[in-house]
Amino acid sequence: MNIRGHYSYNSLQVLKSQVRPYQQIERPLGTCVCVRKFACPLVSPGVIRLVQLPGMGPLDACTCVRKFVWSLISLGIVRLVELSNMEFSCLQSSINSYLLVTNIFEASGLWLLRYSRFPLRLTPLVSKLQNKTSASDFKPSSPPPSSSSFFASASSNLAIVTRAKIVCNGVIQGRRPCPRNKTPAPVQITAEQILREARERQEAEIRPPKQKITDPSELADYRLRKRKEFEDLIRRVRWNISVWIKYAQWEDSQKDFKRARSVWERALEVDYRNHTLWLKYAEVEMKNKFINHARNVWDRAVQLLPRVDQLWYKYIHMEEMIGNVAGARQIYERWMTWMPDQQGWLSFIKFELRYNEVERARAIFERFVQCHPKVAAWIRFAKFEMKNGDVARARNVYERAVEKLADDEEAEELFVAFAEFEERCKETERARCIYKFALDHIPKGRAEELYKKFVSFEKQYGDREGIEDAIVGKRRFQYEDEVRKNPLNYDSWFDYIRLEESAGNKDRIREVYERAVANVPPAPEKRYWQRYIYLWINYALYEELDAGDVERTRDVYRECLKLIPHEKFSFAKIWLLAAQFEIRQLNLKGARQILGNAIGKAPKDKIFKKYIEIELQLANIDRCRKLYEKYLEWAPHNCYAWSKYAELEKSLGETERARSLFELAISQLELDMPELLWKAYIDFELSECEFDRTRQLYERLLDRTKHLKVWISYAKFEASAMVGGNGEDSEFAEDPSEDDIIEEKKQCIERARRVFEKALNYFRTSAPELKEERGMLLEEWFNMEASFGDLGDVSLVQSKLPKKLKKRRAIETEDGPAGYEEYIDYLFPEESQTTNLKILEAAYKWKKQKRSSDED
Repeated sequence: MNIRGHYSYNSLQVLKSQVRPYQQIERPLGTCVCVRKFACPLVSPGVIRLVQLPGMGPLDACTCVRKFVWSLISLGIVRLVELSNMEFSCLQSSINSYLLVTNIFEASGLWLLRYSRFPLRLTPLVSKLQNKTSASDFKPSSPPPSSSSFFASASSNLAIVTRAKIVCNGVIQGRRPCPRNKTPAPVQITAEQILREARERQEAEIRPPKQKITDPSELADYRLRKRKEFEDLIRRVRWNISVWIKYAQWEDSQKDFKRARSVWERALEVDYRNHTLWLKYAEVEMKNKFINHARNVWDRAVQLLPRVDQLWYKYIHMEEMIGNVAGARQIYERWMTWMPDQQGWLSFIKFELRYNEVERARAIFERFVQCHPKVAAWIRFAKFEMKNGDVARARNVYERAVEKLADDEEAEELFVAFAEFEERCKETERARCIYKFALDHIPKGRAEELYKKFVSFEKQYGDREGIEDAIVGKRRFQYEDEVRKNPLNYDSWFDYIRLEESAGNKDRIREVYERAVANVPPAPEKRYWQRYIYLWINYALYEELDAGDVERTRDVYRECLKLIPHEKFSFAKIWLLAAQFEIRQLNLKGARQILGNAIGKAPKDKIFKKYIEIELQLANIDRCRKLYEKYLEWAPHNCYAWSKYAELEKSLGETERARSLFELAISQLELDMPELLWKAYIDFELSECEFDRTRQLYERLLDRTKHLKVWISYAKFEASAMVGGNGEDSEFAEDPSEDDIIEEKKQCIERARRVFEKALNYFRTSAPELKEERGMLLEEWFNMEASFGDLGDVSLVQSKLPKKLKKRRAIETEDGPAGYEEYIDYLFPEESQTTNLKILEAAYKWKKQKRSSDED
């Protein structure tokens, strides 16, 4: 609050009314710059704290602040002052300020003064205060207090608090926080009490006194004044209809009906489309019992605004209230020419029924359903007939409605109402027929409620078969909903077809199959067609096995084969099923034609194999050879085809043709599984006892690959080849003796050992890194020597066997080392000797280097 210049000391009473107990004052008081820079919160009743804000001058330079504090004390608002974070201009002035404030407090009856959080610059003041012994040592600019009162209060209660020290009774002590009283106040004020007090202190609303008019001249003046006010208001806001209505109603209250009508007419000239204006005008005429005037107003209103139903209702209501039934009927007829909504027609029907005019109501219903051909209108018409007890008329209404609205979106509601009507009439068969007819004609997506009603009906009136049929219908609705949401969900189609097949209706089954296969996958990629093609397969199998229709089955296969994009991909299964179907129908020519088309459009391994198998069963060898030739032309890398073709020739006794096929096969530059082809060729020569040819095959195979299995197989062959050639060149063609057999066995063992030696030499010299294969070769050799019994020599291999060492190696990944793993390493005898030589050589070098370093 600004004390200097703007307010007097007496005006501080305003502050006393503003500052209340428990109130926090955090805003500036007054307009004085010095006072506004002080924050003066009322921390508790009767206690104020002066806080120096940034940019505020010293306390001794702010006279208005001291006056402000003195005013608070003199008014009795404050009994205790806390000075927080105060600064002073100089030491002497600070002392003078202390004395001044203390004098003010003492004069006002205060006996306690607390100082808190002084800056460090007051430490000289602290030391000077300690050296003062009387009040005469202080020289204040204002009248100083008595020494006894100042030092008495200072000695007992005064504490000057700095940031680091406390001066109490002239002794510097450690800093102690000032305790705060946090106990709740004895009197608690609630929000309800504050609101109640504010309500009690509200002043009464000032209302103008009531004016009593006792003289006609005063009444004339009053009317003139009010009319002038209304006219002026109308000139300002002519478009405001509420002003016109108030003006007209005031004239009506003065019983000046001519003037009131004039005001209403003037208002209608402004906005005749406002139906509220017409309603108010007519209600005023009706209230004053001017029937003809009111009828005139209503007639004009409905003529200008025929689409406002409320005007018609009010007009008809007035005529009916005065007993003019014929006039009300005539108004209804006028209204119906405008073809209002359903509620208008229904109100007309209710009007006729109130006067027991059933025939008139029936005629109105006929016009109503022609004007609004909706399901709800027909149902209301049928219920009207049913209520009047005419069942035949009600059924006729429903039948006419079904004829006209069978394809309507709300047809479900109509069929349900029709079926419930027949159910109430105890015609359960008719109701069942209605439900089935509705389920056949209404789209499944709009028949959910119909299915529920049908299931409930069958549970109540039907037998087991009917209930099952109803349940199937409900499940059929669920599947229809699924395939409607996602037509490409072939699993839903399979379930739907399975449901229809369980029901056994052929027409429905075929319909569902046709709808399912019509959903062709969107992209010509095989992964999208793999599930779809089984719809065609199941369709064909159903027509063949269940329906027994051969021609439809042939058509299904034909359409399916036309639909598949064979230039991008094909399905061997569908070709083979179509051919097998023709074979079952004893149409061999058709089957061959289908398989030939398959080979020409989309050759596949399965098609060739099955076609060859069919011709082989029919013993058509020439066709089999032609098919194998086509097969090998299409896939010359297919080892299976070569081996099977050679096997066919072998079974026919054509050994040279089979051998030529094998030679031609192994001469191909690219083969998918050459090991199988070589094995088949070797087995073929072994079966023919051509050991020399077999040995030559092994040598040719070793020229191409030095795989471990080839070496082992070669060695085993040599160990088991008891005859040196074929039957013609054999030395023991007839009953060889036991010595000859043993001698031949030894020769076989020697040949097998030579193979093992050759293999071991290869792994030792050409592939030293293949230690594991080398170790496995030695183990196989060791086992073979052991199996020879007395003829074997295990010691030949035992000295060459390696030692198995378990070692660890780091696992390298893209992100770096990822730990260690254990592995088996093989240490061969020649490698251990080499290792020892390397250690001796390293020791010799170390000794030589040491000698040279000692000599230096």
